Amino acid sequence: MLFKPEQTGAARDAPATPPARKRRRVVPLLVTLLILGGLGYVGWSAFQAKQPARTGRFQMPASATVPVLAATPRIQDVPVFLDGVGTVRALNTVTVRAQVDGKLVSVKFTEGQDVKAGDVLAEIDPAIYQAQYDQAVAKKAQDEAQLANARIDLTRYQQLAASNAGSKQQADTQKATVAQLEAQVRSDQAAIDTAQTTLDYTRIVAPLSGRAGLRQIDQGNIIRASDATGLVVITQLRPIAVQFSLPQQQIVRVNAAFAKGPLAVEVYGNDGRTIVDTGTLKGVDNQVDSTTGTAKLKAEFPNAGNQLWPGQFVSVRLKVETLPQALVIPTSAVQRGPAGTFSYVIGEGDIVHARPITVTLQDEKDAVIAKGLEVSDRVVTTGFANLADGAKVSVGSGDQTITPDLAPRKRERGGAKGVGAKGEGGANGEKGQRGQGQGERPGGRKGRPGEATQGQDGGAGKAGGGQAH
Repeated sequence: MLFKPEQTGAARDAPATPPARKRRRVVPLLVTLLILGGLGYVGWSAFQAKQPARTGRFQMPASATVPVLAATPRIQDVPVFLDGVGTVRALNTVTVRAQVDGKLVSVKFTEGQDVKAGDVLAEIDPAIYQAQYDQAVAKKAQDEAQLANARIDLTRYQQLAASNAGSKQQADTQKATVAQLEAQVRSDQAAIDTAQTTLDYTRIVAPLSGRAGLRQIDQGNIIRASDATGLVVITQLRPIAVQFSLPQQQIVRVNAAFAKGPLAVEVYGNDGRTIVDTGTLKGVDNQVDSTTGTAKLKAEFPNAGNQLWPGQFVSVRLKVETLPQALVIPTSAVQRGPAGTFSYVIGEGDIVHARPITVTLQDEKDAVIAKGLEVSDRVVTTGFANLADGAKVSVGSGDQTITPDLAPRKRERGGAKGVGAKGEGGANGEKGQRGQGQGERPGGRKGRPGEATQGQDGGAGKAGGGQAH
């Protein structure tokens, strides 16, 4: 029978040794981790406390003043305009055609040339028509010779009849012959006039002053009076007409103003701001276009500089009345909110208050105010980004302008590193975060991180400034 030897006390305690050592090692490790975590949290909280809120927009302190520009309402006469879109049309357009058939022997104008009424544009071969004229002149000379002989015979027959040496019947017959020849001579003169007119038609002249277009037929071709295209088209450019449309709701207003006298019409250029020409309203169409709900109007312009061209689309402004002694403010001072239009009025202590206003008329520059403002008020025109009711403002001079950012700037968590007078730091720009840095000015206190300071000795101290992003 075999017996298992008994283990000693040391041997019995051996298996319990490793767990005890592990417990003794874990406890200090946990304590160290807790301490490190607490220190990390404290450092992170302190770091975040120094950083501005990353809201994507610069937050202005509540106690800071808002820089703005302001204007004072003014009293002036304000013209009232109605805007429309129109088409430039030539006041007169003529297609120059030949009035006789023949060979085109010469063209005496240049395409695109300004011509005057009566200028010779082209010539047709006049040989045939000159011969017809000469024939008519010769026929008249023949008939005039016969008439002269008949008149001599009439005088003789009348003398014989008076002395009873001849018959009165013969004298009366000769008198009728003279009258017949006189009528024939007048007919010959009419034929001469016709031949002369036909001969003149071989010279094609301009019927009015204007601009010649492109030539429709070349020299050497046979031109006919029945040709549909003609020789050239002449358009009258000075003066010129503009036909435009206005909504049917404005017709009564236009007719009432037109009945009092001529109305001025302005035409704007392609930029919509430059006045190209000024003319007068000539007429209003007698009916409204049912498809568009608009009425057509026609105005006439001097067009001295040929700024208007037939077929061109233009912006038209019709002056219908003038508001006398109206209260006017810049359009930029008019703000719109859920409750309607309002303006920021600067009160005592440079504190702004939002005041409701009533706008009667408004354009790109000025707005006419019917109610809500006085002449002595000051209204904010620029700087609304950080403005609110009750905010304190600092009003700049009228020649100051705000320079907008043409492109967004890159944001970084920390600014670029910059070197200060006695330290290093950085700043990332107006809307970004400031880096850690410290500058020192000579003869004064140390500047805050990212701050430029001025020494009391007059010397400039630089902060740790980095590049703005």
